[in-house]
Amino acid sequence: MLQPKQASRAAAALAAALLVATSASEARVTSITITGTTPAFSGRVFGDVGAYEEVRGVASGELDPSSRHNAVITDIELAPRNADGKVIYRATFTVLKPVDMSRSSGVLVYGVPNRGGRALGYGNLGGSATDAGDGFDQKPGHVYLASGWQGDIAFNNAATAQETVEVPVVSGVQSPTFARFVTVGGNVNTRPLPGNGRTPASLDTTQAKLISIARETNLGVRSGVVEISSNDWAFANCTSTPFPGTPSQTQICLRNGFDPNLIYELVYTAKDPLVLGVGMAAMRDVVSFFRRASAADGNPIAGQTQWAISYARSQSGRFQKNFILLGFNEDEDGRIVWDGIQPIIAGQMGQFNIRFAQPGNIANIFEPGAEGPLWWGDYNDKARGRGVTGLLQRCRATDTCPKVFDDFGGPEIWYSRGSVSIAGTRGKDYLPLPRNVRRYYHASTRHGGGGGGFAVAQPPLSGQVLALNPNPQTETRRALFVALVDWVTKGTEPPESAYPNVKDHTLVPANAKAMKWPKIPGAPTPDDVMNVLMDYDYGPDFRYNDQSGVMTKVVPPIKQVIPTLAGKVDKDGNEIAGVKSVLLQAPLGTYTSWNPTAAGPLQGNEFNLAGGYIPFALTKAERKATKDPRKSVEERYGSQEGYDCVVQRVARAEVRKRLLLQEDADRLIAQAAASNVLPSDPDNHRARKLCKKLAHDGKHHDDDDDDD
Repeated sequence: MLQPKQASRAAAALAAALLVATSASEARVTSITITGTTPAFSGRVFGDVGAYEEVRGVASGELDPSSRHNAVITDIELAPRNADGKVIYRATFTVLKPVDMSRSSGVLVYGVPNRGGRALGYGNLGGSATDAGDGFDQKPGHVYLASGWQGDIAFNNAATAQETVEVPVVSGVQSPTFARFVTVGGNVNTRPLPGNGRTPASLDTTQAKLISIARETNLGVRSGVVEISSNDWAFANCTSTPFPGTPSQTQICLRNGFDPNLIYELVYTAKDPLVLGVGMAAMRDVVSFFRRASAADGNPIAGQTQWAISYARSQSGRFQKNFILLGFNEDEDGRIVWDGIQPIIAGQMGQFNIRFAQPGNIANIFEPGAEGPLWWGDYNDKARGRGVTGLLQRCRATDTCPKVFDDFGGPEIWYSRGSVSIAGTRGKDYLPLPRNVRRYYHASTRHGGGGGGFAVAQPPLSGQVLALNPNPQTETRRALFVALVDWVTKGTEPPESAYPNVKDHTLVPANAKAMKWPKIPGAPTPDDVMNVLMDYDYGPDFRYNDQSGVMTKVVPPIKQVIPTLAGKVDKDGNEIAGVKSVLLQAPLGTYTSWNPTAAGPLQGNEFNLAGGYIPFALTKAERKATKDPRKSVEERYGSQEGYDCVVQRVARAEVRKRLLLQEDADRLIAQAAASNVLPSDPDNHRARKLCKKLAHDGKHHDDDDDDD
């Protein structure tokens, strides 16, 4: 083991961009180049662990396209090869590590980048409550790693904020693709083609088709469809040159400009696709290298990793599910890559191993995202005729399945079709979780959760009907990550799964009647809001169960609509099932997992990954004046002391359940006490009654039915 002075000299040598070749027995990273080693956190020292440093560089690797580990990659058989017949890649990486690796915890935490954004340090899961987001006060000692995987982001090996990967291009291949332009701002005549690596095969507009759409429902029903003449648009840039502008392979121009009240949809033939799936193999290889390669191979954390755990948020969480589905958690030597994973706010999968895909897109209509299995255990997808499938089938066959925390909230059901992972494609099946999987559904939250705090008033949102949903996920997620680490490293059983399901009737059709939605004056209902799952026909070259392949039918025909469900709510409109924040258990309003689009061609549809908020009336008089069926803040808690009592009781209970860290509980209790949601009144009898009731049965609200 290196002594401190030796470690310092080694770091200096690495910072000099020493190129080191790996041995053939290691992961298929053939060389790494360290481009820099710098102090992290301004040299701050973390207890016994000491200071951290950041190591950046580039990993070069090669893939055998005939290997079963790589054959699943779309178009890899067409990719250019080196003299040894291998397909090559380069990926940037960043390692955040203790300067003295002998003090590390033995846990390598891999943060999957989101659209290239580096995800280093536990705080990036949702932010540390105590230390400006780095999270090291909670558990110093982990090593953090990130690397590039998204091939349509331009490769850049400089010390930038993005992690990138260079994947092969297949020259001479052509196939159809499509692009959508929704609510483009006014006075715009030129827009970029979305998604890099989707170059038009021809700039002749007669070989393509552009339409405008006045209205589109969440069921794909369109009205006001107009085909735009090929003479009125061009593959061109018209920002400084009048129409038809300067020819461009990356932009389109409309003679009369884009109308912000319309959707535009372009179908064209693209050429020279990127082999995007190579990014998955690159991630596999980079993680395996840093986990297992020796110091002689240039590994700056050699010999110090006992476990590897990965977290991924939103787009990167969807990528992580696809990664597991396609068997990439087994490296080329048959070893497990990640021992534990936490895909966060990832309702479905995405476009990560598809020709001419847009990996940065989310769950937009007509785009692939939920064609493969979303369920962890085996399930017979009879509705779509796809047989028995499951996310874990490949890793189970090779004994390389990780422990899994499936961690998501409301919009992953309302926008990203996540209920299919719970109730199957018939919308009425109970799909039990495998023993290595836990599911935690953050009830009544928006995508990623809100900013928290304890306030009745919340700001309005542009383009959305309801106000901002402040209900947080952060504190629960911080506790969950600790539980995942303990499960992987110590075998400690994690908290019980908590999510809505059809078995206990907490997952129901997404309409006001089935959900038991209260009649709140002036508020929208959830009817016809959900972004449902369509069964698309992408043609015979698409591999549905792998979420991979080639789309030959675009825009795809809709074969059928798959039932998608939502969480049942209580009399306040808040969801019954799932893990619940302290705020949701001491509510100041209705926190919805949905929020309709306010206007435009998508009016009434679920806004992108949105959630909303409807405050309670402050007093009984205000509630009665508006005929609001929900009790007022005053009626619920009596006084500020009554509200503080509820928060304290709830926070302590969540700590006992291991769904809240003590430091976060202390902070939330203090935050609530300073919130002034009600006037102070220590002698308020209702507050005393509430506290007494809480001490007796642990409930967090007054169950009196005095709604006069």
